[in-house]
Amino acid sequence: MAQILVTGGAGYIGSHTARFLLERGHDVHVLDDLSKGFAHNVPEGRLHVVNLHDAAALDGLFGTHRFEAVIHFAAFIAVGESVRESERYFRNNVGGSLSLLEAMRRHHVRRLVFSSTAAVYGNPEQTPITEDSPVRPVNPYGESKLMTETTLRWLDECSALRFVALRYFNACGAEARFGIGEEHEPETHLIPLIFRAIRTGEPLTVFGSDYATPDGTCIRDYIHVSDLASAHLSALDSLMNGGSSGIYNAGTGKGYSVLEVIRAAGIVTGKEVPYKIGARREGDPAELVADSQKLQKTLGWSPRYDTLESMVASAWEFDSMRHGRD
Repeated sequence: MAQILVTGGAGYIGSHTARFLLERGHDVHVLDDLSKGFAHNVPEGRLHVVNLHDAAALDGLFGTHRFEAVIHFAAFIAVGESVRESERYFRNNVGGSLSLLEAMRRHHVRRLVFSSTAAVYGNPEQTPITEDSPVRPVNPYGESKLMTETTLRWLDECSALRFVALRYFNACGAEARFGIGEEHEPETHLIPLIFRAIRTGEPLTVFGSDYATPDGTCIRDYIHVSDLASAHLSALDSLMNGGSSGIYNAGTGKGYSVLEVIRAAGIVTGKEVPYKIGARREGDPAELVADSQKLQKTLGWSPRYDTLESMVASAWEFDSMRHGRD
């Protein structure tokens, strides 16, 4: 099929996408500096340990392989950390993307699928959120992704680059047959933190219970990581077939509060989840739910996982395997 470069492919979503690409028959190469990802997530012989700021190493990689497209995941993603370390986030997420795009230009690679985020919308005026909703990030992480989107839109206008940006919502779950799943260091995502609380007995902190939502906790649209990976394949197929650039939401259109996720985890695991209420986390919008009709109608994508319990169950299966429980 095609030679595809996956940046950040040792991370959670990137590694799932790389596995789906390999199953499709593509010749996949993963670029990752392993600052956040894990080498064991990448099949043997596929990993290139390279930092995106290393122009010489990028030229060596692009010069050795004739990539037909790049899927770009490599980024820092923790909202709270982005508030505390803003300069570091802009340097990595925006500067690293620019370095990649410059290497692509030098080596005449003109197709890019970009991992964007619902955080570009900030506090939305209404939900579900459409792609035409105002973009007003409320944290540096979301701003860094929006700045990269803006760069891509101008490159589409001024050069031969064509791109698809997927603004996705809360990825969760795991694909058991690959033996990979969520294992961030440090872990900041809700479902793995719930499992940690069950495992250790240390209460999970729920950040805020006074939001303008039915139970006072934040509401998010959870999408299974395998469905998200398939959305990237649909975007790649579109670009490989001469499709035009575009920006798409990737979500299920269903929102669940933090407390609803905790209850679902209790049902799936049969265990009580210890938790406590803490202060709001800076930069967290109250509700983010996607309208992904554009993605479904334009690129022919649809999610397979349609219940919160099924997504949590797949994550629990990986967590149980990882920690050696029966």
